[in-house]
Amino acid sequence: MKTFGFIGCGNMGSALAAAAAKAGGALLLADTDSKKAAALAEALGGTTASNETIAETCDLVFLAVKPQVLPGVLSALAPVFAARKSPFTLVSMAAGVPIASIEQYAGGSCPVIRIMPNLPAACGAGMIFYARNALVAEDLLDLFKKALTPAGKLDPLPEGMIDAASAISGCGPAFVWMFAEAMADAGVSLGLSRETALSCSLQTLLGAAQYAITSGEHPESLKDKVCSPAGSTIEGVKALERGGFRAAAIDAVEKAYERTAALGKTN
Repeated sequence: MKTFGFIGCGNMGSALAAAAAKAGGALLLADTDSKKAAALAEALGGTTASNETIAETCDLVFLAVKPQVLPGVLSALAPVFAARKSPFTLVSMAAGVPIASIEQYAGGSCPVIRIMPNLPAACGAGMIFYARNALVAEDLLDLFKKALTPAGKLDPLPEGMIDAASAISGCGPAFVWMFAEAMADAGVSLGLSRETALSCSLQTLLGAAQYAITSGEHPESLKDKVCSPAGSTIEGVKALERGGFRAAAIDAVEKAYERTAALGKTN
């Protein structure tokens, strides 16, 4: 039986662990907060373990720790990786930390897949970009895909583009949720109940995204379909343009990218 190990059981680690549990196989979980790991293990049918046990035994070792913590975690486990006889692959989701650095922290050349998932992976609607080094065996790459397919869409990407993509998919949900909240606030100001306004806002965002995906049309074309001449929607679009909506969105993604790049340089 294949074994998935998760070092770190925070929001993202928990979301991907839930996906891996659906894919089958044994699940080992470790966290500095032992109660958090135990609760997740009970929920997913997994087992708590130490970092060392996960590093010794798991086929896929998911590193779900913060970028500033990763060097210490991997350095401590480097002798364990060096002593392994069975194939394994490290799967890192540390923002901004390149594969070369992960290899270095882990004690030298080892198979590494670098991923950037997002929180919607928790409900199976995630966007997960990944890059790998040449040491990752094809069977373990297939196992990785099987483990994370329940979390959402998986796309390979050149490693140099991972940070840019994650500024959209990884940070973007926060921006979208801010917009959803703002639209709900507007609904409340117009007399809707908070529950109705929020439901309307979220379903509208969900439907708009799904329609764009299934139709394959460019967002600009879709926007034009909704904007009738001298109608209500174009007035709203004008208000967004006056407020610098698109410029603010572009700036938000660029600033998120810059911060991600900076995190990589400090590790």
